[in-house]
Amino acid sequence: MFPANTAAIPADSELFPGFSSLKVEVEPGLSLACVTDAVAGDTRPPLLLHGHPQTHAIWHKVAPELARHFTLVAADLRGYGDSAKPAGAPDHANYAKRRMAADMATLMRLLGHERFAVLAHDRGARVAHRLAADHAQAVSRLVLLDIAPTLAMYEQTSEAFARAYWHWFFLIQRAPLPERLIEADPAAYLRDVMGSRHAGLAPFDPRAFAEYGRCLAQPGSAHGLCEDYRAAAGIDLEHDRADRDAGRKLPMPLLALWGAQGVVQRCFDPLAEWRRVAEQVDGGALPCGHYVPEEAPAALLERALPFLLAA
Repeated sequence: MFPANTAAIPADSELFPGFSSLKVEVEPGLSLACVTDAVAGDTRPPLLLHGHPQTHAIWHKVAPELARHFTLVAADLRGYGDSAKPAGAPDHANYAKRRMAADMATLMRLLGHERFAVLAHDRGARVAHRLAADHAQAVSRLVLLDIAPTLAMYEQTSEAFARAYWHWFFLIQRAPLPERLIEADPAAYLRDVMGSRHAGLAPFDPRAFAEYGRCLAQPGSAHGLCEDYRAAAGIDLEHDRADRDAGRKLPMPLLALWGAQGVVQRCFDPLAEWRRVAEQVDGGALPCGHYVPEEAPAALLERALPFLLAA
């Protein structure tokens, strides 16, 4: 049985056969979209979180194998996909990773999962970091894909990083400038951002790429993703600095994986940075660029599946 504050939405039948597509109200007037293959009954249910400018569809290549072992929940972050896209607050606090993490903790609880692992990419991995910090009792294990901690990346910004991750600095500009430019041609934004990485557009299933385009073209989507980045450059840094100043570290096992041909590999030392904020860290590079679940699904499963099964 699904919770009472849940509505079925059109199923991702081609990308996620056998999964249910849901919208779950996690606070009054704010619903999150997700797909799941079951509800409750699994002691190790991974929560899968996507990045920018994508949706839960990024997991379609690894979901079948993961579903052989676990109950899965793959969710759209607030501001993305088919999830709610509220107008940003003046301080962007309603897109802070703290607020987005609370969304996910509530979603999993409503679906019957009090404790769970998290497998997350890009922006979703930043939400997962905050989820593990603020809700440590709920998070058993973390797999974070192709990021270093947000605070480290901003404090160590170099010319090479700024040129490669130009969108970090474009999206945080005052509304509505970046929103207006994205909304003028959402499909071009997707092609230019995603196609400019290591592997171009070749790794993306046309059905998944069409889903990203459909969602980015929705009213409020451009604003939602801009607010995510605006929060990351402001209130999220305040929260991260407070953790650092207090000496707080993530207590659960963390597996950090990144693309050997990606910007994170070139500009940062991911393992060293994660060891500054977490007590138990392992990981390494995979043979791909940024979009790990779509570029290197087999390599991802080889590293992540044993780690998740060890919970």
